[in-house]
Amino acid sequence: MSKRPCPICKKPRSEEFAPFCSARCRDRDLAQWFNEGYSVPGPPADPEEIVRDE
Repeated sequence: MSKRPCPICKKPRSEEFAPFCSARCRDRDLAQWFNEGYSVPGPPADPEEIVRDE
């Protein structure tokens, strides 16, 4: 089975940071999630149904 390259920069991936090649690429991916660069498809959430931990 061949290893896939880093999904951010396409360099060979590192076992330490798998599936990324470095902490930098791992952090860039995390920033994309935080900045809503990625999304998971689904119906819009109704604000009335969001449960808050209080």
